[in-house]
Amino acid sequence: MTKNAYHHEPIWWKQGVVYQIYPASFKDTNGDGIGDIPGIISKLDYIQDLGVDIIWVSPHYKSPQVDMGYDISDFQDIHEPYGALEDCQRLIQQIHDRGMRVIFDLVINHTSNQHPWQSKVDGNGNKCRPNNWRSQFTKPAWMFDDTTQEYYIHVYASGQPDLNWENKACRREIYDNAIKFWLDRGVDGFRVDTVNKFSKVSGLPDAPIVEPDQETQIAVFHYANGPRIHEYLCEMKQVMAL
Repeated sequence: MTKNAYHHEPIWWKQGVVYQIYPASFKDTNGDGIGDIPGIISKLDYIQDLGVDIIWVSPHYKSPQVDMGYDISDFQDIHEPYGALEDCQRLIQQIHDRGMRVIFDLVINHTSNQHPWQSKVDGNGNKCRPNNWRSQFTKPAWMFDDTTQEYYIHVYASGQPDLNWENKACRREIYDNAIKFWLDRGVDGFRVDTVNKFSKVSGLPDAPIVEPDQETQIAVFHYANGPRIHEYLCEMKQVMAL
């Protein structure tokens, strides 16, 4: 046994200094009053001088901005006021050129109701809410969609339909479009948003009635920390390792 037997290389995502940037409020370079990706690029030397190891870019994807960009309508495009895909590619490269790493917000519990995935569902015309769950932003947690003629669940805003993680094909689309697309472009990792909401309790049962005078009930124990979270995280780990 050598003296270095217990020496381990630092794990960058555990020990690095992280600097979070919300693009809209960081730096505006074109005078429209909204921060943009070129603005981030223009301040990379400053950020590096602060001793930063990792830059965490909050949602910059195409979005109607119902929830500050956490309602994504296209994982593979950029919110237009922030710039273009080419600007984002340049940002990744210039961060790496300075010896830093970049992580993006990964928002895959839900999408915007304007995402194309939300219009590819066949409906049965059932207009009765599946259960009495209350969302964290609004109530109830179900919204009827005229296009699909079905209710969809939204743990957050009504414009943020949850994705069906029980569906293997849906998970594959998530991995390909939201994860592998950006890994292939040089992103070093992700800060995973609302990861505890991916798995809901089986059967979507009613929440216990603790407020009899209310139409909906607190249901966080039904739609958070569900039984399949570990399985999904293991799948994501395999995708990240490819």
